[in-house]
Amino acid sequence: MIDWNRVGELRGEVGEEDFAEVVELFLEEVDELVERLSTAPDPPTYEADLHFLKGSALNLGFVEFAALCAEGEAKAARGEQAKVDLGSILDCYQTSKAQFLTDERVDDAA
Repeated sequence: MIDWNRVGELRGEVGEEDFAEVVELFLEEVDELVERLSTAPDPPTYEADLHFLKGSALNLGFVEFAALCAEGEAKAARGEQAKVDLGSILDCYQTSKAQFLTDERVDDAA
């Protein structure tokens, strides 16, 4: 679910002090979009929304979430918005986020 090697790379790239800020910004931006997708889904924006989520997820090592976003993005790009499984995507984000925040490897950042 989480690529902890990627998390370690990011921590090394930005430094320990800035890592917590990066995590906070990531969660804030993604939470905002996830909330919008769960309360007011707009199929014409799925491709762009899922592309943004995929990129954010890959940066922070949320590999399963990124894969589901990529799958949904591809469907939306083909005009198959109705086939995008938003429920699974949003559930995966919540599960990934919970794992990320409770895992001992990010205690220093959270």
